[in-house]
Amino acid sequence: MIGTGGQVGSDLCRLLAADPRLPASAGLTRAECDITDPARVRAVIRDQARPAKIQGGLTVVNTAAWTDVDGAETDEAGAYAANAAGPAHLAAACAEAGATLVHLSTDYVFDGTADKPYEVDDQTAPVSAYGRTKLAGEQAVLALCPSAYVIRTAWVYGAVGANFVKTMARLARERDQLTVVDDQRGSPTWSADLAAAIIELALSGVSPGLYHYTDAGDTTWFRFAQAIMEELGHDPAKVAPTTTAAFPRPAPRPAYSVLSARRWIDAGLTPPRHWRDALAAAFAAHPAELRG
Repeated sequence: MIGTGGQVGSDLCRLLAADPRLPASAGLTRAECDITDPARVRAVIRDQARPAKIQGGLTVVNTAAWTDVDGAETDEAGAYAANAAGPAHLAAACAEAGATLVHLSTDYVFDGTADKPYEVDDQTAPVSAYGRTKLAGEQAVLALCPSAYVIRTAWVYGAVGANFVKTMARLARERDQLTVVDDQRGSPTWSADLAAAIIELALSGVSPGLYHYTDAGDTTWFRFAQAIMEELGHDPAKVAPTTTAAFPRPAPRPAYSVLSARRWIDAGLTPPRHWRDALAAAFAAHPAELRG
C-alpha cells in the first residue's frame, strides 16, 4: 500500500490489520516509496512481489496523490509528478512484476456540467490543473498495467488529515454563523467506506478497468454542512447558503460531481450506503477526531 499517511491509506491499514482473514499487508510512506522516483518504485515493487508470488500474487494500492487543488494551478508540474508520472511509474513496475494495481482518481476529471450522474465511460473534460493531472494519471495506469483498477471517488472525509467535516467542526466553534456554497453538488464519501470498497474490489476478481465509488445519494456543500451541524449538536440554521461566485478560488470547482455506481453494482460489488448514514457512522466511530 502506497500513501499510508492519508485519510484512505490510514483506514486501509486499520481495516486490513483488524481482519485476520484478509491478506497480509505492508504500508509504505512517501519516505519509504516516493512514487515520483521510478528507480525506487521499481525496486520496492520487485522486492514486495517476490514473497507475494508464493502467496498468490501482489496487489498494490496507491492512495498517494497531490490533493492541493488550488496549489496545482500554480505548480502543475509538481501536481503532474505526483498525480500522473508517479502512477505511471507504479503501473509500469506492477506490470513488470505481474502485480495488480488499484489506483484512486477523482470526479475532477469531468467538467461538472452534467445533469445526471457521470458513468465511467462518459467524456472527460477537466477544467483545472488538478483534474488534468489526475486524468493523465488514470490514463497512464490503464495503458501500462492491463490488470489495474482505477476508482474515481469524490468529496472524501475521514478521521485523519484535513477535510470539510473537520473544517466545519472547527468553524462551528469559532463563529456564530457559517456561509457555505449551495451550487456545487456531489456525494460525500467516508474514507472508511472507500477503504472497504477498495479491499472488496481488489479481492473480487471482477474485470479490471474504471469504476466509480462514492457513498450513495447526493447533496450540496451547504446541505452537507447542515448535516454536519446536526451531528455536532448545533442548529443547522447556523449555516447559510451562498454561491460559488461569492467565494472565488484559484482553481474552478465542478458544479456537478455526482458519479454513477452503475458499473460497480452491475459487477456484483456491495452497493454503497447513503452518505447521510455514513456521516452518522463516521461520527459514531471517530467522535473526538471529527469534532476536533
